[in-house]
Amino acid sequence: MEIYQNNKSPFKKHFRVFLVILLLCVSFYAGVFYSQYKSSRENKTDLIRTLLSENRNSEQPKDVDFDLFWEAWNLVNEKYVDPSKVDKNKMIYGAISGMVKSIGDPFSSFMDPEESRQFSDDMQGTFEGIGMEVGIKNDILTVIAPLEDTPADRAGIKAGDMIIKIDDTVTTDMSVDEAVSKIRGPKGTELRLTILRDKDGDPKELKITRDTINVKSVKLEFKDGGIAVIRISKFGDDTTFEVNKAANEILSRKASGIVVDLRSNPGGYLESAVDVASKFIPAGKVVVSEEEREGDKKEYKARGGNSLGGIPVVVLVDGGSASASEILSGALRDNLGAKLIGKKTFGKGSVQQLEELSGGSSLRITIARWLTPNGEYIMEKGIEPNIDVEMSTEDYNLDRDPQMDKALEILKGEMK
Repeated sequence: MEIYQNNKSPFKKHFRVFLVILLLCVSFYAGVFYSQYKSSRENKTDLIRTLLSENRNSEQPKDVDFDLFWEAWNLVNEKYVDPSKVDKNKMIYGAISGMVKSIGDPFSSFMDPEESRQFSDDMQGTFEGIGMEVGIKNDILTVIAPLEDTPADRAGIKAGDMIIKIDDTVTTDMSVDEAVSKIRGPKGTELRLTILRDKDGDPKELKITRDTINVKSVKLEFKDGGIAVIRISKFGDDTTFEVNKAANEILSRKASGIVVDLRSNPGGYLESAVDVASKFIPAGKVVVSEEEREGDKKEYKARGGNSLGGIPVVVLVDGGSASASEILSGALRDNLGAKLIGKKTFGKGSVQQLEELSGGSSLRITIARWLTPNGEYIMEKGIEPNIDVEMSTEDYNLDRDPQMDKALEILKGEMK
């Protein structure tokens, strides 16, 4: 009997059937997986566009791969031990904040809806807190200026104080907006600040009770000899209106000289600074120049109506005079030869633009560097006064003001 080798054994037959079924399954699930993956990527792409595009017509970056972002996002959502603490809105806000912080510019920042509301309240002059402006200087959270007659001012906070701790939180690597959110709080609540006035000195803890801060940006008084003192604490929503009122009173009382007091003025709106300068400087004269990202320059000129231009003027400045107050100081010095008296200014020579984002958030972004009319760039070096006058702690405690005394002395000499 011939024996033939059977190539279609039962095992091989079943194996081929198994392979066919396996391939069909793989093909089916691969199609499902691809469909889900594609849908997921499309949804993620849409979300990225929503998050990053404040201008819907702007072109999205083609050289950025967001896979790493989504890898981290998914791992946090899937693996973090306490899912109740995973807040997707906070994750998005934190991601955008970190993106802006990576620029390394202490004056550019992302503000969530609550921080945006607080910023708006600041510029309108009403909020609850202790009443001081803070910034980052030499990588340290620093007081730019306490506002006059506020809890911070009454507690003895001074321009230049370094804030080491807010309550029990160390301020190392803390952004300005994070610091402000911790310092703010309801009226009547207590805040503990640990400050360092001298790098070689000892830290000091201050307990300060929060209050409603309602500060007008302009205060006018008259000294002996008919000298007007315009105290501008910030350049906010009401500054132009209040300075116009003050100018009318100065003219009606025929003031013989003017002291513009910009000490501890942390700045504010550029337009307000130009409006105030226009009260002193003839129309068409440069108040400040901006240098934009492409190197283009834009000049802001006095707008006319220099009703105070014929009156001798001096300017008081100190280490808390920043931003818009430095713009006004430089403009009066360069255009009118006005003497600056006091201490070197803070040195904030950049311009920020506030962009409103969806959902009530906002972005404060540095868009230009600015120069005085004579072309001086003051970033981080400040403006040196013509006459350097110290204001000691003893002077402060005894209500003495040698800087104001010197300003009045100089004016009286110019009026002779």
